[in-house]
Amino acid sequence: MYDQSKLSLLIQFARVNAGSVVIDVYPGDGDWTHLFSDVVGPEGRVYSFVPTEVAHFKNDPVGRMRTLAKEPDRENVEVVSADLVAMPEVTQPADVLWLHLFYHDLHTALIQAKGATAAHFNRAVYERLKPGGLYVIVDHAAVVGAGTSDAPSLHRIEPTSVREEVEATGFVLDGESTMLANKDDPHSIKVFDPSIKGETDRFAYRFVKP
Repeated sequence: MYDQSKLSLLIQFARVNAGSVVIDVYPGDGDWTHLFSDVVGPEGRVYSFVPTEVAHFKNDPVGRMRTLAKEPDRENVEVVSADLVAMPEVTQPADVLWLHLFYHDLHTALIQAKGATAAHFNRAVYERLKPGGLYVIVDHAAVVGAGTSDAPSLHRIEPTSVREEVEATGFVLDGESTMLANKDDPHSIKVFDPSIKGETDRFAYRFVKP
């Protein structure tokens, strides 16, 4: 999805280091779980967390992650699946929780079906992170003023809405990055549209648990 320089910068932005405990929420193809596993090393741990809200997808997200975890030198990867709001029950206290292109889904009916509103999930994240732990969110930007209204249709969310929701839980903004910004994105089309897929205007926030 990103070139090597941006991958390295994003990992630095997330402050994932050797020995870190990381929770990768909704890992998709497992690219980030794979990368984090390499970075944290044998002393660290990566929880590849597949929410049950999406575990039924035809591409078998749980099975794919279990296959990844069986690869050589992946002993530091643990695949877990539970309802989003139950995430603290199946993981250990973490240094970093990583949420890549998924936060907007907290404002969709599919994800909310089992009670995982943004407020509920943010509280679960707060509970699971260690003091000083980091909550890192990368997502597709919506047009200014859209708030959360474009999440179900365009899979976009206004950055300020994310910040307001996360800070309401008690997190403090610790950093933001424009490395994935794209001023040429019209913000009015679905992120899967061929004309913008993979090139959407994206924002990155890093929040800290005091």
